[in-house]
Amino acid sequence: MQYKDYYKILGVSRESSTDEIRKAYRKLAKQYHPDINKEPGAEDKYKEINEAYEVLKDPDKRSKYDTLGMNWQQGQDFTPPPGWGSNNGGYQHVEFGGNFSDFFQTLFGSGLGDMFGGGSGNFGGSSGYHNPVSRDSEADITLSLEEAYRGGKFNLRLGSRKLSVNIPKGITEGTKLTLRGKSERGGDLHLTIHISPHSVYELSEYDLTREMKVPVYDAVLGKDLTVETLAGEVTVKMPPGIQDGQKLRLRGKGMPKRDGTFGDFFVRVKIEIPRHINEKQKELWQKLSELG
Repeated sequence: MQYKDYYKILGVSRESSTDEIRKAYRKLAKQYHPDINKEPGAEDKYKEINEAYEVLKDPDKRSKYDTLGMNWQQGQDFTPPPGWGSNNGGYQHVEFGGNFSDFFQTLFGSGLGDMFGGGSGNFGGSSGYHNPVSRDSEADITLSLEEAYRGGKFNLRLGSRKLSVNIPKGITEGTKLTLRGKSERGGDLHLTIHISPHSVYELSEYDLTREMKVPVYDAVLGKDLTVETLAGEVTVKMPPGIQDGQKLRLRGKGMPKRDGTFGDFFVRVKIEIPRHINEKQKELWQKLSELG
């Protein structure tokens, strides 16, 4: 198989902090998300980015990956050391679709089928390794902003096994859910929920912000703006003389909370200055200038 340089994929150095890795991931995930980027290869790139982040965000996985050393290059033929895949540290991959690469599965395990002898994977192969002691496991899943807003039942794939989980409204980035008895070894499965970056809306806990471009004359005179929120179109009154970067608040139009209320929605005004004006427009602007 070919070696994957997860640091290169995310565009970070091996000395990068977890926060730097998270920021790099969010930027790339937003750029290559299939709902946003329709160019050929974008979906594969998005999966590769998520795979790299799955490893580098986790201290145990990152440490194990780093022990491979720095002598390997992206795409170079790679053969793991003997016995390398014998233990995946109790982590299992949970996702909505598509598997991680062979490289990832070789290093960290390929799922429940291997765990219970259902294949030739990294837990003892066809010998049918089984640990009778119940143990918990952890995994991460990523929702789109719209999925987090709606909540509801989602079908997940844990290795070769499918699970259904109810995602409640009111989750935030990093919310943890526990599926009782759904671990690969009979314990509980602890899911950490992540919300992928959005192309339009910025998420801050329960509040949403979007930028709207406004012609300079509307900013001066004021105007009613029609704003598309996750709950539908809403009209907000923009007062005369609004400044660039100023925010308008739509109360209760943000993300749902556990108590049934909602966060707020903010419109950040971006005033557009005309780049090109004709002689008549120039004359009018000059008159306005003279009037003070």
